Amino acid sequence: MIKKLRLNSEKDTDQFAKLIAKNIFPGMIIGLSGDLGSGKTTFTKYLAKHMGVKDTLNSPTFTLLKTYQGDLNLYHMDVYRLENIGYDYELDDYIYGDGVAVIEWYPYIISMLPDNILTLTFTFIDDVKRDLVIEGSGKYEKILQEISD
Repeated sequence: MIKKLRLNSEKDTDQFAKLIAKNIFPGMIIGLSGDLGSGKTTFTKYLAKHMGVKDTLNSPTFTLLKTYQGDLNLYHMDVYRLENIGYDYELDDYIYGDGVAVIEWYPYIISMLPDNILTLTFTFIDDVKRDLVIEGSGKYEKILQEISD
């Protein structure tokens, strides 16, 4: 199932993240893609807030992985630097863990991921607007059914 949204402000991104957070479950995997500055980390910050994370979330670009405690553990990964490098980083414990794995630039490690994940593709429109394509099947369809067209 595929849904498309226009996020007209950060408030819209916050509300969308709140909808996702109310549907989180252990082992959830969210793959994020989009150009630099398209909203991947901003979405993750709002998701973390709605998951009860109290720490300040920032991009794990240079550390690859940051973990946060909330209602469920949040494993925030930025795998941009892994393109064509190989899979020597042992991320399986986090991807297949009992928390929520949010993976920026997920296509770079697509072969490590299960077939069924929730994917969010952000497209930069202007300084505040973003288009968003949400895809998921199986256990993720419930989330997509709650999204208004």
